[in-house]
Amino acid sequence: MSEVQTVDNMVTISIDGTEYKAKEGEYILNAARANDVFIPAICYLTRCSPTLACRICLVEADGKQVYACNAKVKDGMSVTVDTPNILAERRAMMEVYDVNHPLQCGVCDQSGECELQNYTLEMQVDSQSYAIKDTERHTADWSSVLHYDAGLCIVCERCTTVCKDMIGDAAIKTTKRGGEALDKSWKDKMPKDAYSMWNKLQKSIIAPSNGTGSTDCSDCGECIAVCPVGALVSRDFVYTTNAWDLKRIPAVSAHSSDGFAIYYETKPRSIEDRREKIFRVTNEWNFVSLDGAARFGYDFENEGVTKDKEAFARAVEALKKAETIRFNSVISNEEALMLQTLKEKMGVKLYNPEVRPFQKFLKLYSEASGKSLYNSDSTKAMKCDFVVSVGGALRNDSPGLKYAFNNIQKMNKGAGMYFHPVGDKLIPTFGKTVEMFTHKAGLEEASLYLLLDLFADEAKLPNDVKDYIASFKTSESKTITEKVTKEVKEMVLDEETGEEKEVTKKVKEDVEKEITVERNGLIDMLGGDSEKFMAGFDKMMKKKEKFVLMVGEDYYGHPKAENLAKLIALLEETAGFEVVMNPPKSNALGVALICDLDDEATGYTVGYNENGDFRLSALGDGDLDMPAFNQQEGTVTTLSKRVVPTNVAIDYGGYVLNDLMAELVGAPELTIDWTPYLPADKGYKSVAFDDLANSFDNAGNDNRGYLLEVTTNEVELPKVDKFDESTVVEGDIAYRCNPPRQFSDFSDKAHQIFEAFGLYASEKRAKELGSKVEVVFERGSIVVDVIVDNKMEGDIVALSDFKSAQNVYELFGESRYATVTIREV
Repeated sequence: MSEVQTVDNMVTISIDGTEYKAKEGEYILNAARANDVFIPAICYLTRCSPTLACRICLVEADGKQVYACNAKVKDGMSVTVDTPNILAERRAMMEVYDVNHPLQCGVCDQSGECELQNYTLEMQVDSQSYAIKDTERHTADWSSVLHYDAGLCIVCERCTTVCKDMIGDAAIKTTKRGGEALDKSWKDKMPKDAYSMWNKLQKSIIAPSNGTGSTDCSDCGECIAVCPVGALVSRDFVYTTNAWDLKRIPAVSAHSSDGFAIYYETKPRSIEDRREKIFRVTNEWNFVSLDGAARFGYDFENEGVTKDKEAFARAVEALKKAETIRFNSVISNEEALMLQTLKEKMGVKLYNPEVRPFQKFLKLYSEASGKSLYNSDSTKAMKCDFVVSVGGALRNDSPGLKYAFNNIQKMNKGAGMYFHPVGDKLIPTFGKTVEMFTHKAGLEEASLYLLLDLFADEAKLPNDVKDYIASFKTSESKTITEKVTKEVKEMVLDEETGEEKEVTKKVKEDVEKEITVERNGLIDMLGGDSEKFMAGFDKMMKKKEKFVLMVGEDYYGHPKAENLAKLIALLEETAGFEVVMNPPKSNALGVALICDLDDEATGYTVGYNENGDFRLSALGDGDLDMPAFNQQEGTVTTLSKRVVPTNVAIDYGGYVLNDLMAELVGAPELTIDWTPYLPADKGYKSVAFDDLANSFDNAGNDNRGYLLEVTTNEVELPKVDKFDESTVVEGDIAYRCNPPRQFSDFSDKAHQIFEAFGLYASEKRAKELGSKVEVVFERGSIVVDVIVDNKMEGDIVALSDFKSAQNVYELFGESRYATVTIREV
C-alpha cells in the first residue's frame, strides 16, 4: 500500500441566496453549521449517522424538500432554509413534541438549556392543535450514574446514536412503550412528516439494549450530555440545582491523556456556605465526547487548606536534602518545568515510573523516523477508514482512541485490526470488518511484521525484510468439496402426445477438488487463521485510502522497545500509515517532553502525590498540602500534541509548588508566569497563558491553545531485527492495567467513580481464582480482591495500578506483563 495524500474537495453552494464553500459530500446541515448558518435540528449529532427522528431540519434543495441532516451538498446546489410549507411542517412537528410533555420547567434539570423549550419558542408555538391520551411512563435508574425520566423523553434517539456511533457500547435502544395508537383521521388533518413523527413517538421509548433494565456500558455519561431535554440526567445531579445558576469554567480533564475539553459547572454550596462546589462536568458534545472519568471524576479537590508555615519550612528542608523527587503525570506543564528547573539547579533526580518508558520510546521512535513526535492524533484518526490498534488495551487505556476506532467503523465504512494478548468482547462489536488477533504476550514484533506484509509497498521495503517476511509463508495441498452444475439428459413422457422425448436438466453435485492453499505463519502465530483471514482481507481493503496505527503503552517498556520503534517507523515510511501514540495518563506527554527523567529513585525522596520520605500531596494526606488539578491554572499537553489551558474551578488556600520554587531557587509571581518559558526545542511556543484560545468553532475545529511544532529530519530506513519467539511470556501472566474510568488516586477519590482496585479477570478465570488472591512477582507480592470483568476473555489477569500506595509499578518494572504465581487467600 502506498501513501495516499487526500485533500477535502470544496464546492460552492448557496443558502438563502448567499454563496458559501462546503466540503464535497458533506451533509447540508453540517455545511450550514460550519458557515454559521442556522438550520433547526433536534435529533442530529455532528459526528454520528443521521436518524431522521425529528425531521425539523427540512429544507428545500434545488426545488425539492429534503432533510438537511441526510442530504449531501453538491456543487452549485441552491438551498432555501424556510418556505411557507416548511415552516408549517416544523411548527406542526414542534406541536407534536409538546403533546403531553410535562410542564415542570421550573424544577426540570434541563430548564434553561432545554432544546424543546428553545425550539418551541423558535417555531412560535403558542397553541396546541393535537391531543391524545397519555401513557404512564416510569422513571428508572439504569446504572450507578444514569437516571432516565421516560415522561420527559421525546425519543429523538440522540442517546442511542451517540452510544452506538461514537462510544461503541450500543447499550441503549428504542423499544415499544405501548402508547395509544393515533386516530388515522389525523393523517389527513396534519402535515405528513408531523404525523409520521407523532406515530413513532407514541410507539417508542428508550431502554437498555440487554433487556435487563440496567445498562451494561462504560458509564461515560455521553447520553446525558446529548439529551436535549431532562430525560437523561446524572443520578447525582437530579433536582440539586437549576442549570442557569451554574457558572461554567473551561478546563481539561485531569485523568486520561486525551486532554478532553470540559466545563466545571459550579456554584456556592448554600446560602450560608459560599464556598464553590462542582455540581457537574459538561462538554461541547457536538465536537468532543467524554469518558466516565472526565465526566464524573471531578470532586477530588483538596478542601479546607490554609497556609501552614511550619509544614512549608519542613518541605523546603526536605527538598534541600532530597536526592530524588518522585511524581506522576497529574501535573501541569508549568509544574513539570519547575521540577526540571530544580533538577538543573539543585541536581535532584526526577523519577516518574509511568512516564519514563514512554519518554524513552519517543526517543527511539524519533531516532528511527526522523520525526520529533508521531505524525497523527485522535482527530486525524477519525478521518481514516482503516485503523489498526497495537500494544494497548483500548477499552481501558485511551477512551478517545477507542471512540475513534469505533467511529471509523460506523461513520467511514471502515475496517479495523486489533492486536492484544488480553481478549476483549467489546472490540469485535464495533463493526463487521474488525479483525481481532489475541496473541501471546511477547509477540508484539510479529504483529508489526504482519502489518508490513499486508500494507507496505514492497518496492520500498529492504530486501532482507522482504525475505524474512517470505520465510513465514508456506503452501500446502488441500482437498475441498464444491458444488458444480452439470447438464443431465433423460427421457420423459409427454402426457399430451404419449411419446417420450429427451430433455436436458441442470443438477448440482458435490465434487472433490485439490487446491493449493497459501498459509501465512505470522497470522497463525498471532492467534488468527491465515486461510480465513486472507479470504476476507480483500473485502476489508476495498476502497480504503487513509490508514492509522494506534500504538499503546505495552510497547513503551517492552524488552524489544527499540526494534518495535524501528518497525513502526518502517511501517510509517513504506505503508503511509498515520501514527498516533497513547501517552500513559493525564499530562504524560508534557512530562516526557519537559522533564529529564531518571530510571530509578535513590536516597531521600520527596513524593509529589506519590510515595516518598516526605510527601507533597493534593490528596490531603501528605506532609504539606498541594492544590489538586481542579484548583490550578496552567497548561497540559494532550495526546493530540495540543498545548491547552485549564482553569481554577475550586478555591485553594494553601501553598503551591511555585511558592516552594521561590524559596529554593527563585520563581515568578504566579504559576502561569512559567507558561511562555516551556521548552521551544521540544515544540512549545512562547505564548502567555492569558493569550491562549480556549474554544471550538462551528466547523468542529479545536482552537484551544496551540499545536506543538513537530520537526522532521531525513534519515535512512531503520534496520530492523528479526524477532525471537522465545520472548513469549509463559505461565500465569499478570497485566498492569486499570479498569475503565480509573486512572489515579484522583479519579479514585471522586465519589461517582466506583471501579475498585483489584485483580480483574474474565468470568471463567475469576471463578477459578476465588474471591481473594496473593499475586507473587519476582520483586514482591500483593494481596488483592478478584473482580470479574465480563468483557475480558482468556486467562491473563489485569492488576490495577491507580493507587500509588500499592507500589504496583515496582512489582512490574517497566514492562506491563509479568509471569506470576497466584495463590488463593
